[in-house]
Amino acid sequence: MNNRPYFPNRLVSVLGLLAGAATLLNAQNTPPGAPETNALLQNLLSEMRDLKVEVSDMRGRLAESRRDTEQLRKDLDAARQQLQALQGSSGVATPTPSIADLAEQQQLLSAKLSDQYQTKVESGSKYRVRLSGMVLFNASSTHGAVDDIDVPETAQPRTGADSRGTFAATLRQSSIGVEVFGPDVAGAKTSGDLHLDFFGGFPAASNGVTSGLVRLRTAKIRMDWERTSLTAGQETLFFSPLNPTSLASTAYPALGSAGNLWTWTPQVYVEHRTPLPNQFTLVTQGGVLDPLSGETSGEYKREPGAGQRSRLPAVAMRTALQKSRSQGAFQIGAAGYYARHDLGFGRNADAWAAMLDWDLPLGGRFALSGEFYRGRSIAGLGGSPGGNPLLPLLPLDAAGGWAQLKFKATNRLEFNGAFGQGYLFRPGLSRFLAGRTIDESPENRNSTGFVNAIYRVRSNLVFSPEYRRLGTSRFNLPVQDAWRITLSGGIIF
Repeated sequence: MNNRPYFPNRLVSVLGLLAGAATLLNAQNTPPGAPETNALLQNLLSEMRDLKVEVSDMRGRLAESRRDTEQLRKDLDAARQQLQALQGSSGVATPTPSIADLAEQQQLLSAKLSDQYQTKVESGSKYRVRLSGMVLFNASSTHGAVDDIDVPETAQPRTGADSRGTFAATLRQSSIGVEVFGPDVAGAKTSGDLHLDFFGGFPAASNGVTSGLVRLRTAKIRMDWERTSLTAGQETLFFSPLNPTSLASTAYPALGSAGNLWTWTPQVYVEHRTPLPNQFTLVTQGGVLDPLSGETSGEYKREPGAGQRSRLPAVAMRTALQKSRSQGAFQIGAAGYYARHDLGFGRNADAWAAMLDWDLPLGGRFALSGEFYRGRSIAGLGGSPGGNPLLPLLPLDAAGGWAQLKFKATNRLEFNGAFGQGYLFRPGLSRFLAGRTIDESPENRNSTGFVNAIYRVRSNLVFSPEYRRLGTSRFNLPVQDAWRITLSGGIIF
């Protein structure tokens, strides 16, 4: 990298001489009574002053770029030393980077260093902004009937008019994100981010299925101290942080309605990190959430659900023991959730859940992750097969979970296998629903399993084939099943 700090200095010196010469001409050689000449010289002097200010600003930006570059080099050196220390102490065979990997890393480093001398993306407040996202293409073939041919979660009964399957392709799961890094406030670093995708429905137009509407996914504001963080926004449940790995399901996390508790919920929570021996960290989180209860809303306005009618926020806590990925990617946590639901007619119900989650390394190439939960009236957390149960005045118990085994074959190739199941139950409910048709009976058990491979051609170019099988049952009715093959390709920016 060629640094040329002398160029701005020379330019400023030349501009200073020109300004001085112009001033002398203005004072000594300008004939009296020549207003046009005076005005011309005054404009020239004004432009030179502005140019001098711009050059001075350019020098400041260049100095800032040098500082950023130096910090980047230090971070890379620290990461390299940590990796070498980890490889030396673990005694586990780690995939050796190939020449192509090293060449790609060198290209990425060169690109990052070059970016320091390019004009940065700036917001109106002049704070640093970063743009990210993924262009994702999914093509799928489905055998059987499902609730959504783009991202199916449940299998549906087939009628006589239905075909035996479908073929479809979509880019609706592509996403875009913006991050902003704000000033230090009360000793905390401030930041915020906003993520969108195109899974917000379809316009009422010809071929509207190829014109997915923009949808809000997550948005938050964050303040980070050395050991404590405060977050306010809409994001994944802080007490249920893990999701299976799948490029076929990014609009909704994989295994939704099949044992994976998730929803993008407005929430405010505090996180405190306590260092422990052997590079472990004890993470304690607690906060309040919008008490979502699973009701659907209108197209343009929102009406209160059972949770909002209670006039109380939901509360949750989680405690976890973990290591960062650079230190071994170990995590095990336990959490609890409570909300009050107003069912109307003077009836209230307690919505609650207890959860256990884990992400455990198994040797150098395998990892086992998952979650288990037990609760009641947690349709708003994704704890009901098929979404909201059809019995709003009858709280239902729920149980479920999922597990995933990951095999990291190389730095570029990984394999994932996962299975999850969600289950609704209540004593005497089967007798109450006896004799109902498929359309009248809610789903009570949903199982989903998948296997996939994810190959990174480059760090930002990925491809993935996936096979998925779904099985959904309704009270007192036979199980409906479907299977699906998806080919995905994405480029990350």
